[in-house]
Formats: sequence, C-alpha cells, structure tokens
Amino acid sequence: MSVNRDRPHVFVLPEDDANRQLANGFHLELDLIRQMQVLLPAGGWIEVLRRFLADHVAEMDRNQHRYMVLLIDFDGKNDRVDEAKAKIPNRLIDRVFVLGVRTDPETLRADLGYSYEQIGREMAEDCREETDTIWGHDLLRHNSGEIARLRQHVRPILF
Repeated sequence: MSVNRDRPHVFVLPEDDANRQLANGFHLELDLIRQMQVLLPAGGWIEVLRRFLADHVAEMDRNQHRYMVLLIDFDGKNDRVDEAKAKIPNRLIDRVFVLGVRTDPETLRADLGYSYEQIGREMAEDCREETDTIWGHDLLRHNSGEIARLRQHVRPILF
C-alpha cells in the first residue's frame, strides 16, 4: 500500500532484508498505516546512500511532506552515522534520519531472542509511548539523538 503523498509521510529505505523486516514490524504497529512505506532493500549501506541521492532527493525537493529514514547497519563503526549524514543535502537534513543497529540486526535478534518483526513492533511501541525499552538496548542506544529528532518530527505523522 502506498502513502498518501498529499499528507506528511515517511519512506523507509532499508539496507537489507533484516532491516526491512524490522521496518515492517514497526509498520504493523502504526495508527496511520498509510503514512509510512517500507521500500525494497538497497543491498548495503553505501547503496542506501546512493539510492537516496539518486532517487529520493529530487522527490523530497518536490514534496515537502516527505520524510526519509535510512535504515543501515553500523557494522561496529562509530563514525558511520556521521559519514552517512555528510551525504545528506543540508536543505533536507531536518527530514532525513539515519538509524541502525550498532553492529547488525542479526546480532540484535540473537541477543534479544525474538524475530525482527517483534523487535520492530517494540521499536514502534517505544516511539508511541515515548519510552526507551528497546531503544535503550546496548546495540540501539547510539540512535538516541536521531530518535529524539524522529519523535519530534515523525511521531505525530504516524501515531
């Protein structure tokens, strides 16, 4: 199901299938399901950035209602978010969010012991309730700055 492009909406561009499943779990918990769309996996974090720049920047310029979440693995690299954000045009920085597991979703799933979809559902519940039950996990807490921005800008669109 596609989003209503005349209203504020969120596109999620996942790096891989594990991240897509996280996003799908999140999507299942939304109050306003038509305001979020999970795109096909890009096939690597570099490809997420390339596709964002090639396919989505111009669309975001044309549609001021669009927000983007770039869902990538940080692969244990502390500077990954800064490297990704450096590629985002300044005029869009307030509408683009870079999130991901500090290592990879497989490690998070193994640590928590449940499915990607369930993890995504818990992420959505944290966003809805403004709690940090799942987002406070060691493999996710590095997202706190982006989550604060996301709650400010995107939470009213989705919940």
